[in-house]
Amino acid sequence: MSEQPNSPPIGRVIGTDPATPLEFWVAVSEGCFLQLDDVLVLERKLPGRSQPVRIYGMVADLRARHEGARFDSDVFLIEDGVLPAQVTEAARVLATRFEPEVYVAPVPGEVVRKATGDARDQALFFDGMKRKIPVGLSRDGEIIHANLEFLDGTRGAHVNISGVSGVATKTSYAVFLLHSLFTSGQLGGGTHNTRALIFNVKGEDLLFLDRANRNLDGEQQGRYAALGLPAQPFDSVELWAPPRQGDPSAAPSTGSRADGVSSFFWTLEEFCTDELLPFLFADADDDRQQYTIVVHNVTAKLRREARPAGDGGVRVGGVTCRTFGQLIEAISDRVEGDEGDWAGRAIGGGTINAFVRRLHAARKDVRHLVRGDVPNPGKHRLDFQEQLAVVDIAKLSRRAQRFVVGVVLRKTFQRKEETGSREPLLFVVLDELNKYAPREGRSPIKEILLDIAERGRSLGVILIGAQQTASEVERRVIANSSLRVVGRLDSAEAGRPEYAFLPPAHRQRATISKPGTMILSQPELPVPLVLEFPFPAWATRPDEAVAGSGGPEDIGDPFEGLE
Repeated sequence: MSEQPNSPPIGRVIGTDPATPLEFWVAVSEGCFLQLDDVLVLERKLPGRSQPVRIYGMVADLRARHEGARFDSDVFLIEDGVLPAQVTEAARVLATRFEPEVYVAPVPGEVVRKATGDARDQALFFDGMKRKIPVGLSRDGEIIHANLEFLDGTRGAHVNISGVSGVATKTSYAVFLLHSLFTSGQLGGGTHNTRALIFNVKGEDLLFLDRANRNLDGEQQGRYAALGLPAQPFDSVELWAPPRQGDPSAAPSTGSRADGVSSFFWTLEEFCTDELLPFLFADADDDRQQYTIVVHNVTAKLRREARPAGDGGVRVGGVTCRTFGQLIEAISDRVEGDEGDWAGRAIGGGTINAFVRRLHAARKDVRHLVRGDVPNPGKHRLDFQEQLAVVDIAKLSRRAQRFVVGVVLRKTFQRKEETGSREPLLFVVLDELNKYAPREGRSPIKEILLDIAERGRSLGVILIGAQQTASEVERRVIANSSLRVVGRLDSAEAGRPEYAFLPPAHRQRATISKPGTMILSQPELPVPLVLEFPFPAWATRPDEAVAGSGGPEDIGDPFEGLE
């Protein structure tokens, strides 16, 4: 272990507070200063050993006080020169690494230095990461890395991001992670084949990922350069949106962008043969109701008895169905009729009525998403070809959102299961995870997300989930996430057990974090890292899109005259 000639002493271990192998205090030398998250290093010589133990740590707290003062009012006498006293500063340090691994306490009086260069990489375990990607910058502008092996499924997988809506920038950070994955070069030859699927659940912010951001200034471009990443939008993007209600041409329902967006829906034939009916009953409470038996029976009947009628339509018995409403009527007639066993044996009338009521309630929500009245429906099928696919569900009702998310995730996961290979990787970004995988109850979508969380690693399906409150998400989904990221947290939420991986000081900081600041926990580091990520290089709103690239000047700015 070489010395650090370019790193002068910054302080010494103090003896007035107990020093332990896990935590100790450092007095800051006069004329120097430390800030939160600074990385420090010191050495201790042990009897009978020629090689000293190098102890690395990170500043977790700071204090400044008057030595010699007894009362609060003494500060006035000290400042007037009447009472002698001295200002001292001290930093509380959390140990991160011992080299070699001899866990001893630092001795009071030992010289402490800032860890720079190779020493910093050793302190944060970056030196042992064979494949690492930049995930942000520290407060002093140094790169923060994440071990790609805990993200791509080699040793672990999945990312979970928590934070207050509108402040924690959860989706922005998830998209930045994808940008780093695609452009850092760490995926090697598999970069071009790697895919990502994003569900846009709020507004139309993610419909401009292929457009440059006009608000990206020179300072932010410099931050991308410091990370070794290009300050550019995504260059391989496909955008999907649901069709407009009542539009026979199935044009995409988007307000701020008209070009480059395709509409999607499922045909009645696909609805029957692919057994999509259960996703209309995807509320977490539904599975505890008796009518779920009817759902499964009707699903099986549709798969066996529905016959293709061309252009996505179906014939059920002697009835040809071209719209979702017609299919609902055909199902209702058979479930409520005396003949046949569509509802199942020994099913009471109340249970059948509950099923029919909920089925009819779904008509207005998904009638434009399940249809057989559009020629050449194949061009509206979600068949992802570009590196990044955005599926816009922001304008859909909650029932329709659950239907789309459940169907897309199931078909995507089934395709990966059929290949049986991890390559190419598929990253799935899903916000509002607590809505799709709630802690209580069961639902078809929750079962799929649990399958992805527990088996997705072996199949190359990586979940990047986000939510306001991790305490409301199924524990197994959170537990299987190797990387956990926290933005701004509500103070009540920060005190819940789901955030026990954060030391008390980090929990407190999470309640005051500004947008763009995140706290990252990863398996190899015993202490979470506070990082900042740069402003998006891609447009996140119509008015941010650069002129001439599909921005407001080209499509007509719907926000003109508004703040």
